[in-house]
Amino acid sequence: MEFNYKYWTIVTGILVLAYILSFVVRKLLSRAIRKRSELLKEDPTKFVFLKNSAFFIIFTIAIIVIFLLTPGLNEIGKGLFAGAGILAATIGFASQKVFANILSGIFILIFKPFSVRDTIELRSDNLKGVVEEVTLRHTVIRDYENRRIIIPNSLISETTLINSSIIEEKIKKHIEFGISYDSDIDRAKQIIQDEILKHPLFLDNQEEKEKKESVPHVIMRVVALADFSVIIRAYVWASTNDDAFALQCDIMESVKKRFDKEGIEIPFPYRTLIFKEKEQSVVQDN
Repeated sequence: MEFNYKYWTIVTGILVLAYILSFVVRKLLSRAIRKRSELLKEDPTKFVFLKNSAFFIIFTIAIIVIFLLTPGLNEIGKGLFAGAGILAATIGFASQKVFANILSGIFILIFKPFSVRDTIELRSDNLKGVVEEVTLRHTVIRDYENRRIIIPNSLISETTLINSSIIEEKIKKHIEFGISYDSDIDRAKQIIQDEILKHPLFLDNQEEKEKKESVPHVIMRVVALADFSVIIRAYVWASTNDDAFALQCDIMESVKKRFDKEGIEIPFPYRTLIFKEKEQSVVQDN
């Protein structure tokens, strides 16, 4: 009984110490994340990763220490060693995905295809949102409906993604309008340009050379002659992905109102139904 008492005292002490240490480390890293993000504008990804990994790392070390320091675990260790082959095969098979996620998380931290606070889009699933956390096992993305999407690191490492925040955040948005073949293209372009230039989220991205050559602030081109409409595309710059979306929505609304006011038709398909009367003949049997 004396041995059991010492054993549980040691185990409890180590586990309590590990819990307190992981709690303190997570608090310190949370402070470091806030300070560096607010003052130094530094990428917080590595600190977030370490904060989320602290619990796992510290408790893994605690378990190893328990095995090394507790004499009563010698027999258990021998038993585990005797069945190491079967145990290793079983654990290895069961934990393939776990280790794949851990390695993928480390590779994300090293190679940085995205960072915390980046806006990314997964092409395979059409998921788009802002990266909130990168842990040992998964990445947390907050989508534009304020829901959290939790994706295993191994999956996000293998998919093709669009990072709207890497290198620079400004976006060139393509906004398209369809007008009828009878409408004045030049007038339609002028209306679109007027509405874009007066919008507060429009970003003038012209270089000095383009300004000297009097290049238009908003480039517009006819990109298609469709079945029912002439498609005009405006190339518009905005500071961020969110600004670009808001700008697109506002411009589409304001241009539609101007088109209605000034007689520029936005066409839609017409259907003509033709009804034919068929003569019915009655055959009488003699």
